[in-house]
Amino acid sequence: MSPEKLVYMANQIATFFKSQPGDGAIDGVAQHISDFWEPRMRAQLFDLIAQGRGGFDPMVIKAAPLIRKVKQPAS
Repeated sequence: MSPEKLVYMANQIATFFKSQPGDGAIDGVAQHISDFWEPRMRAQLFDLIAQGRGGFDPMVIKAAPLIRKVKQPAS
């Protein structure tokens, strides 16, 4: 997936959770990405954040440590 598309999708999730009542928006973003994004998408998200890719909503950055990590295949 293009980096631009992935950033756009992550930011859409953040926008949705900002509109929800309560304080669980960051947890909601992390839970949604953990539950619904395939491992390759999550790995790409982590890579883009680690590279300092701009354009992410701050809520996505705050949620990143809470997103389920991608299991690396045993070698």
